[in-house]
Amino acid sequence: MGKTKIVELNEEQRAELEKGYKNGKNHAFRTRCRMVLLKSEKRTSVEVADFLGCCEVAVNNWLVRYEEEGVEGLKTRKGRGRPPILSQQNAEHLKKVKAEIEKHPNSVKTVVAHLEKDLALSLHPETLKRFLKKMVIDSVAPERGSKQGKWVLSEKKKKHS
Repeated sequence: MGKTKIVELNEEQRAELEKGYKNGKNHAFRTRCRMVLLKSEKRTSVEVADFLGCCEVAVNNWLVRYEEEGVEGLKTRKGRGRPPILSQQNAEHLKKVKAEIEKHPNSVKTVVAHLEKDLALSLHPETLKRFLKKMVIDSVAPERGSKQGKWVLSEKKKKHS
C-alpha cells in the first residue's frame, strides 16, 4: 500500500473550501471541495473515494489540480461537453433562423426542414425551440379558436440580482 498524501490547509484555505462546499452552485464543485477537506483530515484516497462514491484516481487528480490552481482549479472549465448544433455566435445561423421564422411563423417543423436543407445540419424541432429561447424569441399563444401560434422576437429580459 502506498503512502497517504496529506493536504496541509491553513485557516484561510479551509474557510474558502468550506464556503465552496456549503455555497457552491455546482454539485461537482461542492464534491471536489469536500474531497480536499476530507484529505486534509489525513484520510486515504480510497476512504475519500468510498465516502464520495468515486474512484481514488479521481480524488488524486483533483488534489493535484487543487495544489496547482487552488479553489479555482476545482471548478469545471469552460468548453466541456458537446458543442451546440446551432450557435448564438454564428452569424449565419442567426440570420437563417430569423429569416425562416419570419417566412414560416406558425410551423416549427417547416422551419427545421428549411434549416436542415440550407445549413446542411441534422436538427430536431426541440433543438430549434431551445435555440429560439436563447435568442429570446417567445411563442405567442394562439388566438382564441385557432390551434396555431406564432413566434415573435422579444426584448431581452433583465434578471433581478
